Amino acid sequence: MTGTISSCEPNYTQENGAIMNVKVISLEKCGATPPTIALVEDVAREMGITLSLEHIIVKTRQEAEIYRHIGSPTIQINGRDIDPGAREINQFGLT
Repeated sequence: MTGTISSCEPNYTQENGAIMNVKVISLEKCGATPPTIALVEDVAREMGITLSLEHIIVKTRQEAEIYRHIGSPTIQINGRDIDPGAREINQFGLT
């Protein structure tokens, strides 16, 4: 996961009280979401990164489009999907 953070924010440093904004976007009953949130928090703590973590639950196709939800859970760091291949996807939904 540390490599994922670096690829998403290659020049990120924890200077001047900077906060990394993380969104975990999921369906309401996604069983993978709680362990994913725990992993994000653990990695940030290990790396000494201060997080602003927001969990967004999508309920409609319109919300999926707004939040660029391509699968549950979707993780975005400072507005960018952690999966470089997913950044070009324009089909969003409730999966």
